Amino acid sequence: MKRKWMAVMVSGALITGASGTYVGMKWFEAEDVQINDQSKDEHFLESTNSKGQSLPDLAKIAQAYNLIKGSYVEEVDDQQLVEGAIQGMVSTLDDPYSIYMDAKTASKFNQTLESSFEGIGAEVTAKDGKILIVSPYKNSPAEKSGLKPKDEIIKIDGESIEGLDLYQATTKIRGKKGTTVTLDIKREGVSKALQFKVKRDEIPMETVFASIKYEGNKPIGYIEITQFSKDTAKDFKRELKKLEKQNMKGLIIDVRGNPGGLLLSVQEILDTLVTSQKPYYQIQQRDGEKLPYYSNLEKSKPYSIAVLVDEGSASASEILAGALKEAEGYTLIGEKTFGKGTVQDAVPMGDGSTIKLTMYKWLTPNGNWIHHKGIQPTIEMKQPDYFYIHPLEVEQTLKPDMNNEQVKIVQKMLDGLGYSPGRSDGYYNQNTKTAVRAFQNQVSLPATGELDVKTAQRLEEEIISAIKDEKNDLQLQVALKYFQ
Repeated sequence: MKRKWMAVMVSGALITGASGTYVGMKWFEAEDVQINDQSKDEHFLESTNSKGQSLPDLAKIAQAYNLIKGSYVEEVDDQQLVEGAIQGMVSTLDDPYSIYMDAKTASKFNQTLESSFEGIGAEVTAKDGKILIVSPYKNSPAEKSGLKPKDEIIKIDGESIEGLDLYQATTKIRGKKGTTVTLDIKREGVSKALQFKVKRDEIPMETVFASIKYEGNKPIGYIEITQFSKDTAKDFKRELKKLEKQNMKGLIIDVRGNPGGLLLSVQEILDTLVTSQKPYYQIQQRDGEKLPYYSNLEKSKPYSIAVLVDEGSASASEILAGALKEAEGYTLIGEKTFGKGTVQDAVPMGDGSTIKLTMYKWLTPNGNWIHHKGIQPTIEMKQPDYFYIHPLEVEQTLKPDMNNEQVKIVQKMLDGLGYSPGRSDGYYNQNTKTAVRAFQNQVSLPATGELDVKTAQRLEEEIISAIKDEKNDLQLQVALKYFQ
């Protein structure tokens, strides 16, 4: 059975990507998919009765309400008790993607998909009681400051976030363009916390970047999708037509660092790439019934497709990657994806508040549930080591015979740039001094062989430049050679 009818209801269910929220942040509310707001109570009664269920005995809740209202040592606001009861019910689900937002919180995140927004430009998630960065947006303040996937936020503006839920934390991170937020970060492989001062800015919603690249004389189409917003599918189709008119011999779709977005958007893209032979994904309801989604496409594209993925590819990006891999047999290149396989629906409560509730699982064409597992690439390829290097925090000049984490980072950076420090264990030996001196000579700094603040800044600038150079992007280079 081909299930196209359900698309309206769940478009927007995965609109928040891996986390359900964007720091910066943008919370993508489901569009035209919610309950006709005649009465939320009427809808709830209909849904429970239709499944043969009945409302539980609420006498205990009423008893607790009356007890607190009538006997607590201080006066308590009615609304506070109601909000707390709902928050409590949702929190017992132990699901970071199911969240209750009061009217004030919901209004902050209920922005449209059509405009830019202000913030730091990164997506976060809650996992195992931690607030983690899924992925910074391309060219965002978060990316430029050095924040990376899997960074754990432990403090915001000097205050611990212990006890805060995902939305409370992201509310503190959000703010007006031009203001600064300080994040203390715990990063795997670094012994002490890192601190980032990020200046908030306007984050544009341009999501599709296309170009022709060459492998020898062979033109290869390249489309990067940074997230799936309202206009992404339209922009993708327009750019794809332009590339096809240039007689491209293959297509690379890059969803590295793409945290997800609108389900409807990725669905419209898959309608143009996946034939009707297999579903491009499936929705599994709580009763176990699986609802497959098919396209009407009869013929595959006359060229092959490769998809670039990494640990920042999440949610809707994984739907696209899984569909192209399993339904069409296309190649995935890069690293294992994030692993989010649930679908949320944002249900307005009638007073401005919203419950965003996990209602379904999504499965790949072959019925695989990738939640917390991710999707393995066909060709596994990591980037050069310096792509994963932590930022330098040089507070005092690094000199020979020092042995610490910052020296270790410097050695990895120098090695990545071809200066061969001879070791990478954090001990500042003579070879490291020689490599530092060679670098200083190259960039016209005093050649002391000691790494001061100015040298550290230039070293980081050179590393960033090297990372942005496509020749050093091993994953992209492997994808281009795939079309030989």
